[in-house]
Amino acid sequence: MELVDGIKELAKYRELLWVWSGRELKARYKQSFFGFAWAVFQPIALTLAFVVAFSYFIKIPSDGIPYPIFSYSAMLPWTFFVRGLSLGIPSIVQNMNLVTKIYLPRMIFPLASIMTSFVDYLCGLVVFIGMMIAYRVELTPAMLFIPVLFLIQIILMVGLTLGASALNVYYRDISQMVPILLQLWMYASPIIYPLSQVPEWLRPYYMLNPMAVLLNGYREVLFFNRLPDLWQVGLALAVSLVVLIIGYSIFKKVEARFADII
Repeated sequence: MELVDGIKELAKYRELLWVWSGRELKARYKQSFFGFAWAVFQPIALTLAFVVAFSYFIKIPSDGIPYPIFSYSAMLPWTFFVRGLSLGIPSIVQNMNLVTKIYLPRMIFPLASIMTSFVDYLCGLVVFIGMMIAYRVELTPAMLFIPVLFLIQIILMVGLTLGASALNVYYRDISQMVPILLQLWMYASPIIYPLSQVPEWLRPYYMLNPMAVLLNGYREVLFFNRLPDLWQVGLALAVSLVVLIIGYSIFKKVEARFADII
């Protein structure tokens, strides 16, 4: 199977992936006064904006959860999702000099962007842990399910990033469209509002969005000590795997012609 062969090839070049990820991380924060503080600025800034707008001016229910931690619990993984795609999709074009001169698995470039975004996510996670302590959120057995949700999110991110980064080599409009599509996707996901506010008749269609399932799942296990709907989680996993297979297939199909197009 092509995907298995790709994983084996990537494992062979794993040290290069680590080195390139470290290089990308250093380049991003080089000569930056605040350094890694910028990694948590976006989710915190957006959370504060949502708190002011939707907690004081427009009252949006939060299922009994204090709105700051309610919104941040979804904004943190969503910011990781957005940052990984935003950096990974143009990564092939941005590294055209290496693509055209030496051989290495081209997947390294988009995957390194996801890895560096994960480091940013970990910085934001420290803030979230502090919020959990401040709001006295107790540790529960259901939280052990978080890695499952996170793994599904990674699968979805890798599939989207690989496919879109390959298409972006041919159609540069892709990288221009991504911010708009992600903005629309955000409002179609339970970030600023809870799932309970989605009309019952619309919910089966709404939950076809894997990020809606995952973001709602994070809240379920964090605040209510219960597992999300396992059928919905299974559907999100199936959709994410299909996206990964399609994205990888697109990438490998056009990878050999990257140097000629760029």
